[in-house]
Amino acid sequence: MKISIAHACAMTGLLALGSQFMAAPAQAAEEKEKCYGVVKAGQNDCATKTSSCAGTAKTDAAGDAFVIMPKGLCEKLAGGSLQPK
Repeated sequence: MKISIAHACAMTGLLALGSQFMAAPAQAAEEKEKCYGVVKAGQNDCATKTSSCAGTAKTDAAGDAFVIMPKGLCEKLAGGSLQPK
């Protein structure tokens, strides 16, 4: 009987631990936002109208290039915008 109780405790612990890890990506996505107009050339996170993929923005502070950052920080930065310019 002791082995069954030990297994049950271990499984309960693993399930509890797993549910915390499954919730983390959803929380992380909610706490991030795209910030336009503050990216250095070559540091953008995704394609833009004038560049084909991440890391290819040709100018600093391009209005259509964004970087993902913590929610609430973008609008505090000079030139930062939640919408493409």
